[in-house]
Amino acid sequence: MTASMMPICATCGMQYARPRPDCPVCEDERQYVPPGGQQWTDLASVRSDERTALIREQGEVLGIGCEPRFAIGQRALLLRTDAGNVLWDCVSYLDDEIISTINDLGGLIGIAISHPHYYTTMVEWARAFDVPVHLHANDQQWIGRPDPSIRLWEGTTSELAPGLTLINLGVHFAGGTVLHWDRGDGALFTGDIVQVIPDRTHVAFMYSYPNLIPERPSVVRRAAQLLEPYRFDALYGAWWDAVIPTDAHGIVQRSAARYLRYALDDVES
Repeated sequence: MTASMMPICATCGMQYARPRPDCPVCEDERQYVPPGGQQWTDLASVRSDERTALIREQGEVLGIGCEPRFAIGQRALLLRTDAGNVLWDCVSYLDDEIISTINDLGGLIGIAISHPHYYTTMVEWARAFDVPVHLHANDQQWIGRPDPSIRLWEGTTSELAPGLTLINLGVHFAGGTVLHWDRGDGALFTGDIVQVIPDRTHVAFMYSYPNLIPERPSVVRRAAQLLEPYRFDALYGAWWDAVIPTDAHGIVQRSAARYLRYALDDVES
């Protein structure tokens, strides 16, 4: 089976190494199987389904996705660092325009992904740019297409490149990870491990977003404590407009405190 024909879940975007009747990611309580049942596609079909690359500047980073959207609809982010370009999170859609654009900017030195919902076609990306994919070892069980390009890291932090630190918060998934960029006033890249809400004055912490299951208070408390020492003015979430341009550190800490006030109310009363 050629890589472009490997099955991709149409709901979450995960690519699997071989055909299967189920998608473990969607059957997990943090995702869902649509009422009409599990649907499958492949990268060749996703490319030919009247989709085009969507590449757009987002402040100091480059957003990469497709239109119309596919699966969960997140976008990836290209960070242009002094050490080289890094791709944060991943999308299922990958075509010649995206590959050419990134190569014209100097290619990639690596890919890092926040959690399994965004693993998608990560192996296709890794092979297209001949780079490793960095995932937290706590989420190894969710890898749909094993490959030598996948590098598992353990512990709480890992230096991806100078000025780039992966931080395992454990929110949403045990391996749920964010990326801190120590540049200028600092930036935090979170996917939906730390979720940007519509008015940008707070963020949210959830175990399951579609099923509205809140994250455990102990996990949120630990996440806030882990992030407290890091300096970041901006925060980039998983979607095109999910960006907090200023005061992101304060917003994260105030949001965690607010969450804990409500989550622990019954326990403490």
